[in-house]
Amino acid sequence: MFYIGGKITKKNRMEKAELKIDYTVCRESYPEGFEELCRAALDVTKNAYCVYSGFAVGAAVLMNNGKVVCGTNQENVAYPSGLCAERTALFYACSAYPETGIKAIAIAARDHGVEVDENVTPCGACRQVMAEIVQRYKVDFDVIMIGKKRTILIKASQLLPFSFVMP
Repeated sequence: MFYIGGKITKKNRMEKAELKIDYTVCRESYPEGFEELCRAALDVTKNAYCVYSGFAVGAAVLMNNGKVVCGTNQENVAYPSGLCAERTALFYACSAYPETGIKAIAIAARDHGVEVDENVTPCGACRQVMAEIVQRYKVDFDVIMIGKKRTILIKASQLLPFSFVMP
């Protein structure tokens, strides 16, 4: 859960606020109960199409029904036309199981075939998609950002606290 708080001054009616975000850091290990999901995300990186960057990303989505759906980044010579692993997996998961919510997503990466040391993080577009999935299913889910030396576990809602919503 995140907290926004502060104090309004009489002079300018502006509020100074701070944002605190809770997350768990795992050193050289995966979060308890998500080991299999993390291995699936790392394993699927071999299917990434990343001939331009050499940066292979894999995502594994654990559905509330126990099914696991995986996706990888798919690059294109026209860079904006590619798609991130997170959105590839999330869009497929929501299409294949539209009535089932998401329990967790694990994200892993290899740079030119070598597992990254520090955790990989979703881009802004992927964070926005995650925020909308939380709204759609009205249930938050875990995001596991994997690195060989450090893995972070955080709730999807905390990745983009000021997400875009339609009025």
